[in-house]
Amino acid sequence: MNAADAGTWKLGDLEVNRIGYGAMRLTGNGMEGNSDGPPIDRDLAVRLLRRAVDQGVNHIDTASFYFSPLRSANELINRALSASRSSYRDDVVVVTKVGPGREPSGAWQGMARPDQLRGQVEENLRQLGRDHLDVVNLRRNGPGTDSVAEHFGALTELRDAGLVRHLGLSNVRPEHVVEARSMAPVVCVQNAYALDWRRSDDSGLVDLCGELGIAFVPFFAVSGLRREAAAGQESDDRVAAVARAHGASPAQVRLAWTLHRGPHVLAIPGTADPAHLDENIAAGTLRLTPRDLALLGA
Repeated sequence: MNAADAGTWKLGDLEVNRIGYGAMRLTGNGMEGNSDGPPIDRDLAVRLLRRAVDQGVNHIDTASFYFSPLRSANELINRALSASRSSYRDDVVVVTKVGPGREPSGAWQGMARPDQLRGQVEENLRQLGRDHLDVVNLRRNGPGTDSVAEHFGALTELRDAGLVRHLGLSNVRPEHVVEARSMAPVVCVQNAYALDWRRSDDSGLVDLCGELGIAFVPFFAVSGLRREAAAGQESDDRVAAVARAHGASPAQVRLAWTLHRGPHVLAIPGTADPAHLDENIAAGTLRLTPRDLALLGA
């Protein structure tokens, strides 16, 4: 079992396995600041991250605003990749995001101004212990159609200055991708997307990314309607039926459905449980049949 079993894709010139890892849940706080429970033990978190890398995970998603009073996702990643064996840091592509800001108390500050993005990039650099960031996604707040030009332009300047290697977008619509690509290459788009939870234009966005050679990286792919919360036992009957047929879990079926959307679609499931980590990685070997896909899409 290895994350490479799901295949690979390139974020610019950085090749990653299609099964990655999302670090948000290590801190005990969700994207909206809602607690999913206490963060896991620090040493356990470090062992979990190393376990993921040892099983082929070479794409980790994080952000400086993934923190709680006791944990910082970036600092846990830094610790995990800095020790044990030197190739950890060289082998793993760390993707972070900027835009929203949080005060040390945890209170959200709203969207940063374009001139504040450099400070957010530098904070990620400090926490991760790096001299440049592999990929930085501009994350928008809210579903609006406002332009991303000023913010993305500021990130383009940071890329030109050598602080950032590649750029991406998060929580966007197709028109934002077109706008950003007129300024600089976009290597990935990260949106909420799941079997049970899709915006009306998301399928078109997935297809657009495929046509343009851009990675589409869904978050909440396992949890669907429940978003940050883990998928529960009450999983949809269709998912449960496909899971039984394959001897798999409902979460694995949801991940496999996501990956079947196209070779450019990646997965970044997060977990604080080593057994669930193994299960998520094993989902890369699950091959759904046309009948399965038709049933799930009904």
